[in-house]
This record gives sequence, structure tokens and C-alpha cells, in this order.
Amino acid sequence: MTTATTEHDAGEPGLKTVVAASAAGTAFEWYDFFIFGSLTTIIARHFYADVGEATAYILALLTFGVGFVVRPLGALVFGWFGDKTGRKTTFLVTISLMGVATVAIGLLPDYDQIGIIAPILLLTMRVLQGFALGGEYGGAAIYVAEHAPARKRGFLTGWIQTTAAIGLIMALSVILITRWILGAEAFDAWGWRIPFLLSFFLLVISLWIRLKLHESPAFKRMVEESTERQAPFRESFGAWKVGKFVLIALVGIMFAQGAVWYAGYFYTRFFMERVLKVEVATVDQLILSITVASAFLYVFFGWLSDRVGRKPVMIGGMVLFLVAIFPGFHALTNAANPALAQAQASAPVTVIADPATCAVQFDPVGKTAFASSCDLAKNVLSNAGVSYDNLAAAPGSLAAVRVGTVEIASVEAAGLDPAALKTARTDVETRVKAALTEAGYPAKADPARINLLAVFGILMVFMVAATAVYGPQAAALVELFPTRVRYTAMSLPYNVGTGWVGGLLPAASFALVAWSGNIYFGLWYSVGFTAVAAVVALLFLPETKGRDLHTIGD
Repeated sequence: MTTATTEHDAGEPGLKTVVAASAAGTAFEWYDFFIFGSLTTIIARHFYADVGEATAYILALLTFGVGFVVRPLGALVFGWFGDKTGRKTTFLVTISLMGVATVAIGLLPDYDQIGIIAPILLLTMRVLQGFALGGEYGGAAIYVAEHAPARKRGFLTGWIQTTAAIGLIMALSVILITRWILGAEAFDAWGWRIPFLLSFFLLVISLWIRLKLHESPAFKRMVEESTERQAPFRESFGAWKVGKFVLIALVGIMFAQGAVWYAGYFYTRFFMERVLKVEVATVDQLILSITVASAFLYVFFGWLSDRVGRKPVMIGGMVLFLVAIFPGFHALTNAANPALAQAQASAPVTVIADPATCAVQFDPVGKTAFASSCDLAKNVLSNAGVSYDNLAAAPGSLAAVRVGTVEIASVEAAGLDPAALKTARTDVETRVKAALTEAGYPAKADPARINLLAVFGILMVFMVAATAVYGPQAAALVELFPTRVRYTAMSLPYNVGTGWVGGLLPAASFALVAWSGNIYFGLWYSVGFTAVAAVVALLFLPETKGRDLHTIGD
């Protein structure tokens, strides 16, 4: 059986069914994954009720993050099963596991009902979600690629790449519609469970569609022709012949995908909400708009890679991101909060302090006191989302904040009791904020002055870069590895890149901002990973367009 015969036998109607079934199921899994993140604030109140609002939110975010952390483990387990037992069986298991875990979240009793058991059960369900998603993408991408003609492989797998955007659109839409029907009060009390429970129907539909599919031609051919026992882990990671491509896939492709895609979708959201002080509803509308507008670009860039190659399209996206990110975020400030941009230019802020008395303004668990005069000053500016420079002062001197030409002395509060510390912090905050207001720093973005069209255009530049990297990615990863170990070998780098590089991006970028005081400094996280990926891809990533999937590794 030749490749041409396989492609002819698949037929165009068969290909449409394969693509639709794989893409629909993966979109439903992304929906399940994203509704948790979209409802973090409400989940925090229901499952972490006894630790305070700020800490509850942090714990809910950490619970969300667990889903990213365990994805590589799911990639290893399901990758092994996918290479040993087949693509179809494995992604039937992953979608079932994801659906059951998501529905279970909608049924869990909250903290007021069963106490500490509630967050433990929630964490367990989140682990199962991430574990399942770790195996889903590889199975869907491989299944489509192994059915597709070589000349259309990028285009057809591009539909798998759209599923993350479709899942996010579905999640946001269901939440918005449910909240609108029930009202905010009822939704917060119990209606938040409905988006999770709807996963039951999505699961039934997905299973019904996928059960109609057959095993991929490449896998069936491998089983028929193979005379050796498979060892996916040893062949993927224990032999340099395949292992080098695992490393190239991770560093040359997935570092960039994790950095570029998550910066475009998630860090822009954080930046607009926390730094630029744009209303959350406005940010939601903007993110939903660019998600809808960019959905077709995944398929377009997959199609383009069928013509010019995977490598130039993906590297082009990386270069666009590197060129656009710093001027783009500065332009975002000017378009979304022009008053802030004007104040930063006319009255720059400087913290003058003994460096030895200054701590990093990043406290993920809400336990750091921040009591020195330097810490009090920087804490006020960090909470206000104001960018500042640092100027070293004499050892032991009292810190001060300079806003333009006005200087505000801080207070030394180390060693004070909690009540006195609170009074000192309030005093510094009141005086610094008064100086910021006098200098024109806005408390929040003025909706009347937001240039929504410009913001949309800037965000779309980032989306073009993200989709150029992501669109051809499935075809490129599949074409790097032989059929015997393809599921295992491509799933691990994919989930490390998206789960760790991408999943940790918001927290790591915020930590860099807190460390430096510069609102744009967090962008270096994305720039670093993307630059490394671009160099590795340029030097070491082979062009794989049009490869015969049956002969890779021969």
C-alpha cells in the first residue's frame, strides 16, 4: 500500500469527517479547560472560603495552574498508549476523562458544605483535566495528519489548531449567556455550575462522532509491517536519532508557541486589566473579538505552510512577535490609557532607596509584610500599576518616591505591630497617590478615551504572530517523527512548551515586573523564549513539508 493509495482511499468526504470529528472533540476539551479559568473568581469564593479574598484568588489560580503542570505527564502516559494501542482508542479515553472531570466540578459540594474536602476534590478534578488534555492534542493532530494528503497536511491540521480559539469562544459565550439569563446574583450563587454541567452533552456528542472513526492508515500499516516490539519511551528519548528532534521540537517550536500564544491571549489581558486599569468587561469583549477574528488565521497559515514550507511561516511569526512586542505594548498603553502614557512621559516616577532595604514586590501567598520604607513605597506603586525607576540612596537612609519634581518621604515600619504597620502603609499610600493624581496618573482608564479600534489592531498583530507560529505546528511536529513513536515523541515537547513555558508566563512575567518596577520588563520572558526558539529553528529545524509519514526514520 503506497502513500498515494492511502490518500486516495481516504477520499475527500472521509477527510472532512476525520477533521470535523477530531477538531470538534478537541474544541470541547479546550472548552472544558477554559471555563475553569474564566470562573476563577467565583470558584475562589466557593472552594477557598476561609482564607481571605486575596489568598483565595491566588489558591484558585494555583489550582488552575495545576492543570498546566500535569499536562506533560498526560502526554507521556497517553503518548505511550497511543503508540502501542492506536490513535483512536487513546483519544476516546482522553475526551471521556476530560468530560467526566469537568461535569464532576459542576457537581462538587463547596467549602461551606464539606469543608477542606471541597478544595481537595476540586484540585483532583483539575489534575484529571490537565492529564487528559496532555494526551488529547497529540492524538487529534496525528490522527488528522495521518489521514491527510501530504499536499494538504498543513491546511487540514490547521483546523485542529483553531480548536483552542473555538474552545475559548465557547467558554466565554456560555458564561456570558448563562449570566445574562440568570442574573449576576443567581449565577454567582449556583448558576456558575451550568457551564460545567453542559460538558455532559458535549461529551456525548464527541463520543458519538469519534466512535464512527477508524484507526489511522499510517498506524494500521505500521502494525501490519512491524516485526519488532515497540518501545516508545526508549525510542523517543533514549536514542539520539529521535531524541534530537524531541529537543529541536521543544526548543525550536514549542518555546515560541508557549511564549507567543500565551503572551497574545493571556498577558495582554493581564496588562490591560492590572496595569492599564481597563474595565474587565471591556477587556473580555476585546479578547473575545480578537479570538473570533483570528480563528481563521490558523487554517490560513497551515495552508500557507503547504506551499512555502513549515519553517519559514513559523519563523516569520516569531520574528514578527520579536519586532512588535515592545512597541506594541507601548502603543497599547497610548491607545487604552492615554492619560497614563502622558503622565509617564511628563512626570516619571523614581524610588530613591538603599537597595539593601528593598524586597521584590511579588507575594504569591499574601504573607510578606513589606515593612521597610523602601518596601512601603514600592508596594504602593506596584499595587497602583505604576512604572518606576530605581535610584540608589545612601545606606540606612529613608526611602522616598519622586513623582516628576515632587518628592514624598516614605516611613520606616519594620518592627511595628500589625495595627501600626497598617497605619504607616495607609499614610504612605495616601501621600503617594495624591502626588500621582496631581501629576495626572489616572486611577483607571477613561472609557471615553480608549481607542478601541487601535487596541483591536495592536492585539491582532500579536494574534497574527501567534497563529503563524501555531498554524503549521501540528503538521511540523507530526512530520518530525516516525509512526512507531510519533504520539509519544511529539506530545511531550508540545505539552512542556504550552503547559510550562506558556502556562507559567503570566506569573513569571508579573514577577519580573515586580522585581524591576518597569511595567514593560515582564515582556522579556516572552522575548527570551521566542528569540532562543527562532535561532534554534533557523539553524537546526529541518523543513518537513510534504514528507512521506510512512518512511520517516527509515
